[in-house]
Amino acid sequence: MEWFADNGWLAWVGLALICGAVEAATVDFFFLMLAGGSLAGAIAAAAGLGFPPQVVVAVVVAIVLLGAVRPLVKRHLAVAPDRSIGTAAHIGRAALVTETVTATSGLVKLAGEVWTARTRPGHPAIPPGHEVRVVSIEGATVVVTDPSAPEGF
Repeated sequence: MEWFADNGWLAWVGLALICGAVEAATVDFFFLMLAGGSLAGAIAAAAGLGFPPQVVVAVVVAIVLLGAVRPLVKRHLAVAPDRSIGTAAHIGRAALVTETVTATSGLVKLAGEVWTARTRPGHPAIPPGHEVRVVSIEGATVVVTDPSAPEGF
């Protein structure tokens, strides 16, 4: 028991390492904040504070980290899910005309693949080499528009 009195900081560091290992398995940033509190307890122990103040310091720091830092870290590292899957993910993307696109036929290169394409009815033909926008997908055909065309089209 005397060892803990002289080396209490080492027990706190051990607790921080355990919390760090659990965090590595869960990746939720909860145990990382507890590890931060444990390290604060280790600093309090190294400063010569008694055990009750060490616990208070560790708990207060852990609560502050959980309440203030964890939400910021989670928000910063969160990846917004791509809700568009399949063909719907292509709507709004740019494509390159490889064969003249008319209201009835044509080819474009979209996301590295060649797709059959057409323009909206009444829109002018788009020659090869122009960049177009996908406005909808009907079956295996993309409906495209020329973003540089006059607004009436």
